[in-house]
Amino acid sequence: MTLNDTTYLDANKTTEPNVDKIENTENIKAQKCNKVEKIKNPKIESKKSAIRENIEAIVIAVILALFIRTFVVQAFKIPSGSMLDTLLIGDHILVNKFIYGVKLPFTDGYTLIPLKDPARKDIVVFKYPEDPDKDFIKRVVAVGGDTVQIKDKKLYVNDELQEDEPYAVYKDSSIIPGSFTTRDNLPLTKVPEHSLFVMGDNRDNSHDSRFWGFVDLKAVRGKAFLIYWSWDSEKFGVRWSRIGDILK
Repeated sequence: MTLNDTTYLDANKTTEPNVDKIENTENIKAQKCNKVEKIKNPKIESKKSAIRENIEAIVIAVILALFIRTFVVQAFKIPSGSMLDTLLIGDHILVNKFIYGVKLPFTDGYTLIPLKDPARKDIVVFKYPEDPDKDFIKRVVAVGGDTVQIKDKKLYVNDELQEDEPYAVYKDSSIIPGSFTTRDNLPLTKVPEHSLFVMGDNRDNSHDSRFWGFVDLKAVRGKAFLIYWSWDSEKFGVRWSRIGDILK
């Protein structure tokens, strides 16, 4: 009986510690899992923080790009030859949108901070009067209050022959009478205030004020000042010599 009791007690002694060990083992495992979770969570938070920072950087970059494009400078591509040889087809240019004043978007050209008006010989980008969704680029030959007249391809501004035009090219030797078209002969015309009379440098192949009239100052988007890229699609190559040219 004593032996049996002793045996029973020994059995309890050997059994109960095993239970404790199992419980302790489970607690240790749980603690380890908690530690692992605590170790993993900072990494997750770090990843979330990095993603948030990247999104914020992208949003800020987009806002800055839109601000610069709207108020400071905008890029344009030349699709036609109306400004030859000053601008070639495939030239990519930068236009200063700040030089003539800060214009509020969606206000039909309202100028918040006026600086100066376009001057004669400026190369300007503007909304095409007959289709405002299109942008045109031409050279200013007369401003508000000036008179313009063309006699056999010769341009007169305020009754003075414009001889200092090294950029103007004439590739068609024929002269068309004014009764047929105003390309080579335009009667004396006065430019209204707050308006411009513009022409392409390629005088024989330019759709400009000779045909459709004046440009309202509100429609002017900016002044072209730099060629930053030029691609010759016919020769399939870059015109390296034109990159960085300042427009005059």
